[in-house]
Amino acid sequence: MRSSRRCTRNGCPRQAVATLTYVYNESTAVVGPLAAFAEPHTYDLCEPHARSLTAPRGWDVVRHEGEFEPPPPTTDDLVALAEAVREAARPVAPRPPEDSPGSASSTSSTGRRGHLRVIPPSH
Repeated sequence: MRSSRRCTRNGCPRQAVATLTYVYNESTAVVGPLAAFAEPHTYDLCEPHARSLTAPRGWDVVRHEGEFEPPPPTTDDLVALAEAVREAARPVAPRPPEDSPGSASSTSSTGRRGHLRVIPPSH
């Protein structure tokens, strides 16, 4: 699992690998490796947008030399993956037959299946 941060360019679905910051008093745009945290007034960019960024006339662009690496998995990503695997491996309790004395009748208002609830239509 990778970071869920995406490129902030409109309509771009790619994963962010760089962060754009403006230094207004020096008329400079700085494109560097992806910041550890998303911050206000910075923009996360995918590699194509980070490489092709241009600045307004009179501004300088300082660009990271080298490859933009995707961020490593975060602890949250690994925990979420582990919990999803545990949930999928959890055995399902056997359901009693429909006609047994303790089972819910077909006129029950709701039924459960895993994490979903089935609500019959109103008549």
